Amino acid sequence: MREKSLFLNRSTPPKVVTLVLLAGLSALTMNIFLPSLPGMAKWFEVPYSLMQLSVALYLALSAALQIVIGPISDRYGRRKVVLGALVLFLIATLGTLLAPNAETFLFFRMAQAVVAAGMVLSRAIVRDMVADAEAASMIGYVTMGMSLVPMIGPAIGGFLDEAFGWQANFTLLLLTGLAVTALVWADLGETAAPKDTRFADQLRQYPGLLASRRFWGYCMAAAFSSGCFFAYLGGAPYVGTEVFRLSSKEIGLLFSLTAIGYLIGNFLAGRYSVRVGMNRMVLLGTLTTTGGLLLLVLATVAGLSGPIVFFALTVPMGIGNGLCLPNANAGILSVRPELAGTASGLGGAIMIGGGAGLAALAGHLLGPGSSELPLVLLMLASSVGSVLAILLVMARARKLGLSGT
Repeated sequence: MREKSLFLNRSTPPKVVTLVLLAGLSALTMNIFLPSLPGMAKWFEVPYSLMQLSVALYLALSAALQIVIGPISDRYGRRKVVLGALVLFLIATLGTLLAPNAETFLFFRMAQAVVAAGMVLSRAIVRDMVADAEAASMIGYVTMGMSLVPMIGPAIGGFLDEAFGWQANFTLLLLTGLAVTALVWADLGETAAPKDTRFADQLRQYPGLLASRRFWGYCMAAAFSSGCFFAYLGGAPYVGTEVFRLSSKEIGLLFSLTAIGYLIGNFLAGRYSVRVGMNRMVLLGTLTTTGGLLLLVLATVAGLSGPIVFFALTVPMGIGNGLCLPNANAGILSVRPELAGTASGLGGAIMIGGGAGLAALAGHLLGPGSSELPLVLLMLASSVGSVLAILLVMARARKLGLSGT
């Protein structure tokens, strides 16, 4: 029976393309405007470091929201939460377009973070439908398709910025958000039966997750692996503009190199995760990222870096994240399968919260006269942390005699 409410309780499972576009909207919101950041700082007549907070603050609020999005979706169902978040996202996006100053823009930019529900719950919906290794494989395919969005997002953003100004990027987000909302309304059925458990009782499940060493290990592997990418998001626009003197269109095109690597990594994760195992795929991904960033550090110290070298050597980072993140996320969800939404939200909060800190730190390290080296070193340190985290998970799994190592 359908509920007599705004959010009809459909029971049909969603198509994969719906999950791809739902998660892709969140990714597009994060990065389409990055080539515009230096120009936006001039438009609002504020320092770049203030405008760069539109990345760090967005990630910080996204992390905070993910703490509650998961339990709310476990309590009330995925469909209602996703649709409600999309409506709020549309209102926030309209606010960014009408903002008269930088402070107002940052407020509505932070409010856009509610779209993170799409990223979190697309993973939880996958886990509702299939289990463990199959979940890692399906998440890999979903994020492979989703990676097409950030691959073209900055490139489109750069072209729109040069042709029409930074506002064109947020107009595109508004129109895309309307289209995704309509698709979700029509196709996204409920995959998790609403529970009678109170929200406070849901939050009390957190200690059980937080006490798990495996949960923390997977979270740290995901957080440090993606952390180098978030630091890149926070610092690369400055490096491209101020160090390499590139236009916003050129920066947007070069940003797509990392996303191409992510696409390749997601394809490999989707194809081989079941055969190779979650933990080994995470380790392979973190080692790939670390190797690429080590080469970039050496090239930078040797004075061989330039725009092509800098951006090209982020391709291994994209591949490594594409291998690591679907499997690390599947690992996070496998610790307590009955709390998939809660685990996805909490794990995402830890991952994105760490990313927010690294993005802000990247902006702080890059100032007038600085080179790209501080950013590259920060990215390498984060990637090394991901290697250590998954090695600890694998050691723990061997001790407990768990499979998938």
